[in-house]
Amino acid sequence: MSNVSRRDPLDDFFRGFFVRPVEYGSATEAPQMRVDVKEVDDAFQVHAELPGIKKEDIHVHIDGPVVSISAERKQEKEAREGERVLRTERYFGQVSRSFQLGQDVDEGKASAKFTDGVLELSLPKKTAPQAKRLVID
Repeated sequence: MSNVSRRDPLDDFFRGFFVRPVEYGSATEAPQMRVDVKEVDDAFQVHAELPGIKKEDIHVHIDGPVVSISAERKQEKEAREGERVLRTERYFGQVSRSFQLGQDVDEGKASAKFTDGVLELSLPKKTAPQAKRLVID
């Protein structure tokens, strides 16, 4: 059976009609961090969208195969004389994301770049220790 939702046609008409903002629905939730993860021969490539965040407010933590990205968007208080805020819809606060890769990451060779709201991580795979054959004298 298909999902049927009931909708009041006047609801959209009156939404935003008044000068004073009227809150409909739930409070603003933290946005999700969109992440693309690709695997190449010897590394993982990660692209994370973090629009409106300064690079000094982004933190990346690597623990073996687990990568954690956290960021904070701070609200700038610019109160001008004679100005009042009617509506604020942008999210301010912390957002984070963790994921596990298929192999340990070599933290010493990992690199990060942040341009145009996109964090690019290059995470080289840690080489597995090779079995060593001992020569008996």
